[in-house]
Amino acid sequence: MGRLFHLCVTVPFLVSIFYFGIFANDIYVSESRFIVRSPSKPETNPFGTLLKNSGFSSGDEIHAANDYLLSRDALRDLNRNSNVARSYGDSNISLFNRFNPFGWDNSFESLYEYFNKKVEIQYESSTSISRLSVKAFDPQDARRFNEKLLEQAEGLVNRLNGRARNDLLDVAQKEVDRSRSEARQAASALAEYRDRAGVVDPEKQAVSQIQMVSKLQDELIASRIQLQQLRALAPASSEIAPLEGRVDGLENAIAEEMQRAAGGKKSLSNAAAEYQRRLFDDQFAQKQLAATLTALEEARLDTLRKQAYVERIVQPSLPDDAALPHRLRGIFSTLAMGLIIWGILSMLLASFKDHME
Repeated sequence: MGRLFHLCVTVPFLVSIFYFGIFANDIYVSESRFIVRSPSKPETNPFGTLLKNSGFSSGDEIHAANDYLLSRDALRDLNRNSNVARSYGDSNISLFNRFNPFGWDNSFESLYEYFNKKVEIQYESSTSISRLSVKAFDPQDARRFNEKLLEQAEGLVNRLNGRARNDLLDVAQKEVDRSRSEARQAASALAEYRDRAGVVDPEKQAVSQIQMVSKLQDELIASRIQLQQLRALAPASSEIAPLEGRVDGLENAIAEEMQRAAGGKKSLSNAAAEYQRRLFDDQFAQKQLAATLTALEEARLDTLRKQAYVERIVQPSLPDDAALPHRLRGIFSTLAMGLIIWGILSMLLASFKDHME
């Protein structure tokens, strides 16, 4: 049993003392806390609502930022600016903790797997606050990496907002272009109809036409009375023939004006209906153009302010003491585990021995 005890307890215990006492490097942890906020201004502009709905809400962006911090893209940007591989592959770090200790695998994927164990994101759904923890073997590196990752997350949120705002402006501009084209077509159709029909405003012209007919009718009545009086008092008067011609002319003029005002395909009443339809199309197109121009201006105002932004609750800390490893805990945990294994194996061997006897 002496050998079993040494194998299960003594050797692991001495190895743990040797490892935690000599090889295990101090690990420093830098922590920061942040939240993604967005303005709470109510959206009255339909394109602003489109940005809010089809773009990103603050909840979407905080999850996007958290996922990004653990992504290969984040490490690639960080390694480009801060040389992560060199910091974690320093020769002062023990072989057990160093990145690429033997120089066999310096690939980016290996670095990603290594660094992913050094970065931790914890998200509190009740407060929407994220905690970013970065482990390093130097306190300055831990804070520097944490700071750089936060800056990269801020850049990501800004890019997401910029993309959504650009999409919003594109949609608003397309609506303005479409409305402007429709307004031009409606105005051209109205002008073309006025030229073709020879009228500016059929309704106003119809009123003038009716007033003219009324005057002609008054003249006709007066001329007929005068003609009747002449025929009764002076049947041989030379004025009768011209007066009869005047009455006939007035009757023809009234008939023509009435025909022009109310009868036939080219009448003013028929022209008024067609004119009203084209005028309505023109007015509707102008109102639609004004509405889309207002929406475009509001969309441009939206782009002048951030739709969402990263607010730091706690700045990246500079650790003044190593947080890991827990040396005594590791040593005594190894001792306790060795004793448990030794006890189990001892009972199994004793039981087996009794069974064989």
